[in-house]
Amino acid sequence: MQLIYEPPRKQWLELTSRPAQDPARLEKVVKPILEKVKRNGDMALRKFALEYDHVELDDLFVTEEELLASADQVGEELKAAIHVAKENIEKFHLAQKESPITVATMPGVVCRRKSIPVNRVGLYVPGGTAPLFSTALMLGIPAKIAGCKEIIIASPTDSMGQVNATVLYVAHLLGIKKILKIGGAQAIAAMAYGTESVPKVDKIFGPGNQYVTAAKQMVSRDTVAIDMPAGPSEVLVFADKHAEPSFVAADLLSQAEHGADSQVILVTSSKRMVDSVAQEVERQLATLPRKAMAAKALENSRTIYFEDKITAMDYINMYGPEHLILALRDADRYAEMVENAGSVFIGNYTPESAGDYASGTNHTLPTNGWARAMAGVSVDSFVKKVTFQKITPEGLQLLGPSIEAMAAAEKLDAHKMAVTLRLQKIKEGTNEL
Repeated sequence: MQLIYEPPRKQWLELTSRPAQDPARLEKVVKPILEKVKRNGDMALRKFALEYDHVELDDLFVTEEELLASADQVGEELKAAIHVAKENIEKFHLAQKESPITVATMPGVVCRRKSIPVNRVGLYVPGGTAPLFSTALMLGIPAKIAGCKEIIIASPTDSMGQVNATVLYVAHLLGIKKILKIGGAQAIAAMAYGTESVPKVDKIFGPGNQYVTAAKQMVSRDTVAIDMPAGPSEVLVFADKHAEPSFVAADLLSQAEHGADSQVILVTSSKRMVDSVAQEVERQLATLPRKAMAAKALENSRTIYFEDKITAMDYINMYGPEHLILALRDADRYAEMVENAGSVFIGNYTPESAGDYASGTNHTLPTNGWARAMAGVSVDSFVKKVTFQKITPEGLQLLGPSIEAMAAAEKLDAHKMAVTLRLQKIKEGTNEL
């Protein structure tokens, strides 16, 4: 990890950079995949499964038999853990549901807003080197709570053409029956455009590698909504002299093991912590099965020392981390200063892993600085907040002149006429409509 002491503010913007990605290169790879799926549908999906996953798929979707059989392939201890996580995630997300809002803005003018679920949603659950069954919980639960009518999960298969059994167990637990055996950019294309077998969805959710993220951004330009550009994972740990170095090192490595393009940042106000954490990272890294991948991620990572904690918080808010861990003695105080972060973990005994799995918050979060403007997935992500208004004749008499004046000032005469004709009808006393 690169070590930087007291960087001047003029250098901060440079220090918010993530591992470089070439959008033009990604688009060059992804665009043909999108076009082939759009043009050739199911045939293209089967061809990509053979080309990329080396499997010949008879069924593009998981069968009911495969779904039911998944329970036998998941151990009882893991099932119990999944049920704990499910209960906590449901509790936190159920609390996010909003009642309709009704306000009489003036006599005879009533405005209302209510949440209406997105009809059809596609949930991308990463597979590959680490099948993230937890993502099925994080996306499926709020989709169910929001009341989405049709939910599709897309997840890549193994070399035998099987979707991870735990992903299937979670889907079955949530009552989600449509699981597409396709991953990568081609899965995003299938859900965005629709094929003979795959219905076109209205919104696509879920994290993924750089190709999946690029595909999501590309299809969002003209055909479907997306949750956010959730790309390679990242964590920033802010540790003072009271932090436990082994905890800090484990938190950094927990994100580094996601992939070579992940980024981990240590910000500290303790010079002793710099060396202690570095030693712990080296010691723990040697024990990890995914140490090669984690080591590559550490090459893109930094340790930054700030003597002043307030200055450190200013930098952290400029960076806008996906995950922010406050390993500080007075962590609650500094938590109130957070402006830009996907999710915040307060205190030495709140590991980022808790949010990834089972505390109740959502782990689908903005990366690459998007936390400066966007929030992570919630029940709100699966609904449209639609406004309504109803005006009585008496209300229009009060409000109408203001509308007419504003429309006239903008030189939109038809807007004004829509009010004027109604006011004339009311004045004539022939407004029995």
